[in-house]
Amino acid sequence: MRHLLTGLLVTLLLLLNTLVLFGPLMVFALLKLVFQGEMRDRCSWAVMWIAETWAEIDKLIFRLCIPTQWDIRGNDGLRDDTSYLVISNHQSWVDIPALVQTLNRRTPFFKFFLKKELIWVPFLGLAWWALDYPFMKRYTKAFLARHPELKGQDLEITKSACELFKRQPVTVVNYLEGTRFTEAKSAAQVPPYTHLLKPKAGGVAFVLAAMGEQLDAILDVTVVYPGSRIPGFWDLICGRVPRVIIDIQTRDLDPALWQGDYENDPVFREKVQAWVNQLWLEKNAKIVELRSEIQGIQRDPL
Repeated sequence: MRHLLTGLLVTLLLLLNTLVLFGPLMVFALLKLVFQGEMRDRCSWAVMWIAETWAEIDKLIFRLCIPTQWDIRGNDGLRDDTSYLVISNHQSWVDIPALVQTLNRRTPFFKFFLKKELIWVPFLGLAWWALDYPFMKRYTKAFLARHPELKGQDLEITKSACELFKRQPVTVVNYLEGTRFTEAKSAAQVPPYTHLLKPKAGGVAFVLAAMGEQLDAILDVTVVYPGSRIPGFWDLICGRVPRVIIDIQTRDLDPALWQGDYENDPVFREKVQAWVNQLWLEKNAKIVELRSEIQGIQRDPL
């Protein structure tokens, strides 16, 4: 009963926080439709400030209402005037609050690449647009075979959507697995990793092709949940998640990773895939290391 009441209280507080700040955010979003140039950038900054404030209040709600310990490692030296590409494993909706706890107001407000069609989702589409989430358009190989004149235009459209980030720093989040990890998905894939699904190099290659010159470094984020079961968001807000480990390794970004044609150059494609696979091998080793540390603490609490 205690966990249920905690979950209901946290849900109510998160909802109130969202409702109070959604209005001001939409005001500045609509002003972005009116202004151009510097005034539009100022409105974008205001929207980001509101979003960061919303996230900080969410962090306060979690701190006051639930006992979760956010064990954040490697976040020293993060800057809010530097653009980052975040590459993280993905296991649960708790991953998002974990990123908020780790990065909010330490780096620029993080964003995800979204399919262009999602801009028409009621309310959320406008909110994502207000937050300057890049909306990308991807043509399938079959479509391009029928319309070869459109080849390369999807990348140019996405680059245009990222123009603002030449004037404002950004943190772009990319989940290479493309879906949340489960034991069932792992068994179906038979990946060469014990705690990760196979990474998809195409998505990160597209992000790098669109934004590589605007990004300064990679934040290699590894999220580990102690225990035998991956918790869900309801577990978190009910206070059933005692600890979350978020490990960050800052990596240099090699310009060679975006100076090529991933779709049409097999040599370049193999190079990017090899880089992604090596990154994933190291991430799997990091997860094994952190889980071994947790098990050692549990065996010898003194």
